[in-house]
Amino acid sequence: MPQQVKRAFKYRFYPTDVQAAELSRTFGCVRLVYNKALEERTRAWYGEQRRISYVQSSAALTQWKQTEELAFLSQVPSVPLQQALRHLQTAFGNFFAKRAKYPRYKSRKKSRASAEYTRSAFKWRDGKLTLAKMAEPLNVRWSRPLPEGVEPTTATVSRDAAGRWFVSLLCQDTITPAPDTTNAVGLDAGITSLVTLSTGEKIANPRHERRDRARLAHAQRELSRKTKGSANREKTRRKAARLHARIADRRRDFLHKLSTRLVRENQTVVIEDLTVRNLLKNHSLARAISDASWTELRAMLEYKCAWYRRELVVIDRWFPSSKLCGTCGTVAQKLPLNLREWTCRCGTVHDRDVNAARNILAAGLAASACGDGIRPQRESSRTGQSSVKQETQRATAGTPRP
Repeated sequence: MPQQVKRAFKYRFYPTDVQAAELSRTFGCVRLVYNKALEERTRAWYGEQRRISYVQSSAALTQWKQTEELAFLSQVPSVPLQQALRHLQTAFGNFFAKRAKYPRYKSRKKSRASAEYTRSAFKWRDGKLTLAKMAEPLNVRWSRPLPEGVEPTTATVSRDAAGRWFVSLLCQDTITPAPDTTNAVGLDAGITSLVTLSTGEKIANPRHERRDRARLAHAQRELSRKTKGSANREKTRRKAARLHARIADRRRDFLHKLSTRLVRENQTVVIEDLTVRNLLKNHSLARAISDASWTELRAMLEYKCAWYRRELVVIDRWFPSSKLCGTCGTVAQKLPLNLREWTCRCGTVHDRDVNAARNILAAGLAASACGDGIRPQRESSRTGQSSVKQETQRATAGTPRP
């Protein structure tokens, strides 16, 4: 049956000079309110071990508007300021629940410039969006239509480092589950091949950052020569930011197409629980790993599997997928990273990535059937076979191998 989900639709728009100035003031006020409320909460927490609630922060915001120093806060819409306090409340809730670190201050240069408008702060009429305290609707490029018969509940306006303006509309959408299939696939993430499938297919890594590396390096060198605070430096910074945005856009587009294809073609998708943060400590591969963006691919697979009623299985990060022989179950003692093919003592010649993807699929199917995760293997049994050989054989029974 179709399911109702909250879905954001992001569009680019082109504000007039008046609208751009109004939004820039709003961004600055949102950042100021967030930082000032964070400062008050930090003083209360570390000085008095006292928590400040959202209601108290909201009352303090009213008092700030009445002071001569911060009277300009009344000149921008009040809803984005209130939403900034709600976001801060969520950040502290995650901190006290030990799900996140202590909230950080928003930087004028490094933080994302954005403002969130709830339904009372914008007008939606005849497919046109007009924000609070603006006389004209935004000039939005409607690259795709909103779901028929629905109205946005939240509008988030943002500006990226390249100076592009975007509006994200949150709507209630109806998602129709994809047709059921018996296909299952295991994914082995890599650098030369972005993803190797258990079917034997290898999807090449587009290496988006490497394709523009020379142009990006040239732009960064030009930026380093400009005087800080000058108009030429800002112009060069925008040029470098546009290159970064182009790389990110192409990477995101490729990952969306890949993740959608995997979810549509397979009922079960099995991946590894990679610790990308630790892998980035390898300075020889950090740049390539960042460009591959495995974390973003996993995030896309997670929400798309939930949307289309697919099963996403994540196996233990310590599972020796590359070292495990998919034929006899023996675990190799050593397998250097530069060794792309290896021969097991049973005589089977393995492609490292394809073997890993098939082992990931088998482990995921076993975990899905047993309702538990696959634990790491430290040694082989007395017979020379791994401790999960039986589970692997049962999971892969009937699975075609090309």
